[in-house]
Amino acid sequence: MFFTDSVFVGVDPTSGRRDFAYAALDGDLNLVALADADLDDMTAFLGAQQSAIVAINAPSRVNQGLVKKKLQEASLTPRQTFRGTDMRLVEYDLRLRGISVAGTPSREESCPTWMQVGFIFHQKLLKMGFKPFGTDGATHQIMETHPYACFCVLLDQIPFPKPTLEGRLQRQLKLYDIGLRITDPMVFFEEITRFKLMKGILPTNVLYSPEQLDVLVAAFTAWFATRRPEEVTVLGEKSEGQVVLPVSGLKEKY
Repeated sequence: MFFTDSVFVGVDPTSGRRDFAYAALDGDLNLVALADADLDDMTAFLGAQQSAIVAINAPSRVNQGLVKKKLQEASLTPRQTFRGTDMRLVEYDLRLRGISVAGTPSREESCPTWMQVGFIFHQKLLKMGFKPFGTDGATHQIMETHPYACFCVLLDQIPFPKPTLEGRLQRQLKLYDIGLRITDPMVFFEEITRFKLMKGILPTNVLYSPEQLDVLVAAFTAWFATRRPEEVTVLGEKSEGQVVLPVSGLKEKY
């Protein structure tokens, strides 16, 4: 599948059936692709595009011990040991703000499979010629984002759990409200009748799955970061990998 204009792609290496789930938006926020793919199909799709900005829902690299170093430097007890610091600075920052995210270990072999797949994918795209986000003139760029953090900052609060019906409705409604040309989730309520409710028949077909919502918000982040680069927030250190969020500022606590 080839598009002559720029595509903004969100990729999640946690799809159950294949290696990746992905969504692609065009410049007008129309949904042009929403599918699962293996590594070869995923890279083939991206490599075939005239211009592709990709936001990946996975760490780009392991932590470099910066959190532990930061806490040691701030400690009044030089020999104090710090447990639970095996994470990147960006993850430490998000946790301090009340946004619960997984920490990225310092050793690749200690990372869960989905993180290791993410490392491979990041490196694969870099070898293909993709450049880090913000590289002037680059038609193919990659960035790291985090879907849960994105929804937290877009909603300005902690969302309902994503596997729940209310969590899916909330996320899809936010994406619809910020301009994505997707199904209005309020149709869900319009299709509920007394008979269907009594029979346990709910029109969940109008809602996207949690994994699809994650890649949709990542694709939006790729679009937002490209169209409004001065309005995004970038957290973390380059040496460990930085996370891009589609808002101009963050609250101290969510």
